[in-house]
Amino acid sequence: MANLKDKYFNELRPTLQKELGLGNIMAVPKLTKVVINMGVGEAANDKKYLESALENLTVIAGQKPIVTKARKSVASFKIREGWPLGCKVTLRGNKMYDFIERLINIAIPRERDFRGLNPKSFDQQGNYTFGIKEQIIFPEINYDNIDNIRGMDVCINTSAQNKEHAKALLKVLDFPFKQ
Repeated sequence: MANLKDKYFNELRPTLQKELGLGNIMAVPKLTKVVINMGVGEAANDKKYLESALENLTVIAGQKPIVTKARKSVASFKIREGWPLGCKVTLRGNKMYDFIERLINIAIPRERDFRGLNPKSFDQQGNYTFGIKEQIIFPEINYDNIDNIRGMDVCINTSAQNKEHAKALLKVLDFPFKQ
C-alpha cells in the first residue's frame, strides 16, 4: 500500500473532517483519479516522436498510456482526422497515490525556477489541473535517452463538491501552492 494513501486514510482524513466541519467521514473529499496527458504535435510528421513519448509516459506513470487521435482535420497544421497526436494515462488506486507522492516529494522540487503551483487552477467541481514543462524532472527518466524535451498536463480529480474543499484536500496532502 502506498505511504501517502495509508497516511491520508489514517491521519489526514479525520483532521480534514474537523477542519471542514463535516459530520460524516464519507463526505470528506478524496482523490478519485489522476490523468496525465502528453500532446505530441510533431507526431504528425514523424512517428518516432510518438513512440518516444509513449515510452517516457510509461516509465513515469507505471502503466501503458493510450494514443489519442485527432478529432478533426486541420489543413493549416497539415493534420488529418484520426492521426495519432498524443498520449494519455489515467491512474487510480495505489498507482495514483504512488504517482502523487513522487510528484510532490521528488519531481516538483526538481523543476527549474519553481515558485509554487497556481492556487487558482481549480474548476467548479473541485478538480485541479497544472502543467509540467519538462519530463526530465522525474528521476525515472534516463536523461541520455531523451530525443526531445516535452511537457505534460496533470489533472487531479477529487470527490470535493467545490473549490475550497478541494484546495483544503491538496493542502493537507502537502501540495506546494504559491502564497
